[in-house]
Amino acid sequence: MGCASVSADGYIADDEGQIGSLFDWMAVGNVEFKLSESDEEAMLGTEASKKFMQSVYPDIGAVIMGRNLFDQTNGWDGVPAAGDHVFVVTHEAPTGWEHADTAPFTFVTDGVQAAIEQAHEYCGDRIVDVAAGQIGGQALRLGLIDQVVMNVVPVVFGGGRPFFGAMEPGEVKLANPSRVAQGNRVTHLLYDVER
Repeated sequence: MGCASVSADGYIADDEGQIGSLFDWMAVGNVEFKLSESDEEAMLGTEASKKFMQSVYPDIGAVIMGRNLFDQTNGWDGVPAAGDHVFVVTHEAPTGWEHADTAPFTFVTDGVQAAIEQAHEYCGDRIVDVAAGQIGGQALRLGLIDQVVMNVVPVVFGGGRPFFGAMEPGEVKLANPSRVAQGNRVTHLLYDVER
């Protein structure tokens, strides 16, 4: 699952979709870095954040996201935030999107599993990154996620949109974190999903 920041109490946004200070850690520090050479803007953080992020996200080929995130960001104006293609899980593809003819976006209307299959076919050996929230939670429940990355920010929302979406009852076990890094205003965690 993707480069999502999450509050200490497990939320990726408030009920209205506002992210508050969840991504402030990407602009507080004195070490400039990018996740890939094609990134237009650099992040500003700590050496620990740089090493963690560059070790976890070096080879993303595609991102899978839900329609809510797509609408909220306007599909990042047609430029993927990571990787070079985006698969949007939706009940209905948008009409009239100004970037539809040029953006490397595919709208998948037959579910999360189909989106992940298409993304793997597109990516080959590169990483398929699945956004946190409902889509990430669905993929995790379906057994389609190998690793979970959480960038935990020391803030408490008290409610909102959960990192794993609205989980159904039943455990999904994660191994102890295989990587942990302490940045400025963030703790980076990488978990392997136990099978």
